[in-house]
Amino acid sequence: MGANTSQVSDLSDNPSLKALVGTESISENDPFWNQLISFTFISPTSSGDSKLLEEAVIPLAKTLIENNPRTGNFGALVRIFLGRTKELKISTECQDQLFIWQAHNALFMIRCLLKVFIREMSEEELHLQFSYQERAPGSCGETGSQDLLEELLSNLVHLIVEVPLLDITYSILFEAVTTLLVFFSYQLFHKDILRDGIIYQHIMKGRCLCLTSRLVKTLLYNFIRQEKCPPPATHIFEPKDEGGLLYGLASGVASGLWSVFTLGGAGSKAGIDQEHNPLPLSNQSLLLLLVLANLTDGPDWPNPYRQAITCFRNTQDTSSLSVEQPHTFQINFNSLYTALCEQQRSDQATLLLYTLLHQNANMRTYMLSRTDMDNLVLPILEILYHVEDRNSHHVYMALIILLILTEDDAFNRSIHEVVLKNISWYTERSLTEISLGSLLILVVIRTIQFNMTRTRDKYLHTNCLAALANMSAQFRCLHQYAAQRIISLFALLSKKHNKVLEQATQSLRGRQGDNTALPDYAQDLNVIEEVIRMMLEIINSCLCNSLHHNPNLVYALLYKRELFEQFRTHPSFQDIMQNLDTVIGFFSQRLEQAGSDLSVERVQEVIMKGAQALPTDRLKKFPELKFKYVEEDQPEDFFIPYVWSLVFNSGVGLHWSPHGIELFSMDSG
Repeated sequence: MGANTSQVSDLSDNPSLKALVGTESISENDPFWNQLISFTFISPTSSGDSKLLEEAVIPLAKTLIENNPRTGNFGALVRIFLGRTKELKISTECQDQLFIWQAHNALFMIRCLLKVFIREMSEEELHLQFSYQERAPGSCGETGSQDLLEELLSNLVHLIVEVPLLDITYSILFEAVTTLLVFFSYQLFHKDILRDGIIYQHIMKGRCLCLTSRLVKTLLYNFIRQEKCPPPATHIFEPKDEGGLLYGLASGVASGLWSVFTLGGAGSKAGIDQEHNPLPLSNQSLLLLLVLANLTDGPDWPNPYRQAITCFRNTQDTSSLSVEQPHTFQINFNSLYTALCEQQRSDQATLLLYTLLHQNANMRTYMLSRTDMDNLVLPILEILYHVEDRNSHHVYMALIILLILTEDDAFNRSIHEVVLKNISWYTERSLTEISLGSLLILVVIRTIQFNMTRTRDKYLHTNCLAALANMSAQFRCLHQYAAQRIISLFALLSKKHNKVLEQATQSLRGRQGDNTALPDYAQDLNVIEEVIRMMLEIINSCLCNSLHHNPNLVYALLYKRELFEQFRTHPSFQDIMQNLDTVIGFFSQRLEQAGSDLSVERVQEVIMKGAQALPTDRLKKFPELKFKYVEEDQPEDFFIPYVWSLVFNSGVGLHWSPHGIELFSMDSG
């Protein structure tokens, strides 16, 4: 934004804005409005620029709050915008940029003012700000029939679903999506989940209800299209040689009102802002979609936006639509799948993937039927691999996605058939060739080890182990490094078990009547024994179901067989240890018969032949290891703060001061 930035702070001295927020009423027919909304800028996208703008708007908005009950100027501005939008679709078809430009500017001003209003007042007081009209001293200032707040909300939804996405409409569509997000931002300033309210009622039950499926579909397509913000020339009004109305309006006011805000265009340093977030409409649409999908159900009606997300179908699905599923629609699954694969580096795209996998059976079936699942799974594994750099919620969602995928046996089989070459982001060891299944095992085990040493989150452990357990019966041709890491993890757990056991014993000896420290050790021991039990069950499941497909695991097991000695007589593990004992004993005997000083190749050969010869009835059968992800009761307590932390941190051109944010602690994002 360069030198122009400093002029933002001069807004409070601008005569047009002073008139808008001042004590005099301005008639809707006054030429003032045409002048007010004829300025040239593109709304800021970096948080720094947004902060500057917010600080400049706050004093103006506070003055308007004071004077608006007498002047009704805020309502007049809203009606000016509504008047412009009635012709918006026709303006787009006629390429009437002036009309679109003025409507956009009016909406931008409304959004900036609303953002401050929402921080300063309750929904009831906000509703009043919309209802005030010009009045003489002593008379009533509220309007009669029309609910201007509902009119604006309905109008924004209509705008988003009806105006096509073109270069000349990009900014106003972005502004409409952003303004809806701002309307919902009341949630940021409440610790408790908001389950009702004027805005909630209008969006869930009012005139917007019939547009539910179209709104969800449009927001999804905005995400799918990943349209970059068009270059400034396509929506900044530049001097024309022939002059004319367009330039006359723009240049006459821009210098005195708002300096030229650019989105990574003229006036910004080498397009830094655009590089930081080159897809503002895509990002903002996704955030709004997640906010809508996570609104709570009403006392006697379900959230229609969640209904739409759970039941939409593929455009190639020709079966008739079910009458029982309201708000359903069709969308191109291939395009959606591709966008999901490409965008997993962001929290919000991962959260959308989770939402669709968990809630939309049509989309889940489609994803699991894809033959290129590696395009989806690899970005998820990369999130987990860089666990140190990700927030805990992002890691948790990535893990849940893996858990949901591993509930499907066909997925568990197919991932071992996909061979990958040179995984550049996996730096611990050069993996020139490895199956997707073996890589998945490596990354999940690494996540468990990270969790053991750093976060010690029991849920993380549980979900990692559940995913491994779901896969274990279908382990095929495990890479030798994956097999080693399974046994290495068991070695680490064994060492930790011994250490905690020793600490508990010492604590018992030295406590002398003080038993306060004991429960901690008992709990630690209990948790670690649960994890050890689970690891033994995973190894056992693989041996019972696919021993002959996994010589590398047998090799690793034999190489570290002394690890398992201490657990043979342990009451918690005796039953599961029987099979491991049988396998270790069987192969140890065959290796002894083969002679001493055997080469690695010879050992592997003996194992391969032995795997074919081991009678399967010698291994005791255990119930199949199967875990299914189930959302916790009241999932909104987790998801609503999470979604709003994403809006707070990633909303384009939106800056909120951390002071007064009640919904989440400022370090939770």
